[in-house]
Amino acid sequence: MGPVESPHRPRPTEVLRALRLHQWLKNLLVFAPLVAAHRATDPHLLAAAFVAFLAFGLCASSGYVANDLLDVRSDRLHPLKRNRPLAAGTLPLSWGVALVPCLLLAAIGLSLLLPPVVTALLAGYFVVSLVYSAWLKRVLLVDVLVLAGLYTVRLHAGAAAVQVELSFWLSALSMFLFLSLAMVKRYSEVLELRALGGEEAQGRPYRLVDVDALMSLGAASGYLSVLVLALYINSERVRDLYSRPEVIWTLCPLLLYWVSRIWLLARRGELHCDPLVFACRDPASWVVAALGMAVSFLAT
Repeated sequence: MGPVESPHRPRPTEVLRALRLHQWLKNLLVFAPLVAAHRATDPHLLAAAFVAFLAFGLCASSGYVANDLLDVRSDRLHPLKRNRPLAAGTLPLSWGVALVPCLLLAAIGLSLLLPPVVTALLAGYFVVSLVYSAWLKRVLLVDVLVLAGLYTVRLHAGAAAVQVELSFWLSALSMFLFLSLAMVKRYSEVLELRALGGEEAQGRPYRLVDVDALMSLGAASGYLSVLVLALYINSERVRDLYSRPEVIWTLCPLLLYWVSRIWLLARRGELHCDPLVFACRDPASWVVAALGMAVSFLAT
């Protein structure tokens, strides 16, 4: 039997936990096209990007609640996920059912303040997220490809919101990098499974035997993102944007270090959450980000 739902009004903190506000950090990607185009000082464009950030945050939270509703039974059997508000019964299922459309309508309402393509991308993002939660996350390798694609959709939405062209190089780099991060997340889950003495993750297509393959594929994808960055640095676009493009080469060893470090920490079993959320709490990642911004400034 699952936990009995409380008949009383849930605490606001339980509602906020269900929204997974910490995952909104991923939506900072909508600002990347603006920064890459060197137009981040324009207040009107910054405001448009911020509206896109809020819209995707609300849309993502709607998808997270929908995912938890679909997974409530399997989550109750998981040693960590059983503490989620819907699985634990601290947030009634009826609240979850109501939150999904309310959050989605708020997200769409905000997106209507931006060019129509942003609303289309937002709707597509939500539909794919639902299909992912209901089915695709159980399909081998398709799940990580979809996750990487959803990250890239945020970049396209950010570019559309501020009406700048999204570079092919940025799209390619993001696909390889986020595929690596999606795989490192699955890799960590399989390691956790081994620690618990299981053979196959609940509701996931990966087994204990896949652990080495996941590391090989994920690390290779991460290093391909560095290769794309190196090719971009040697392109005509960089010469148009930077007066000292040779300085940008420093970004390559920084990204190599960060990708390698994430995978080494995962191999040690020290990566216990989403890698992007981990990076936002990790001092070394902050240093890498600061150095990267300094390099970009010096190259301008």
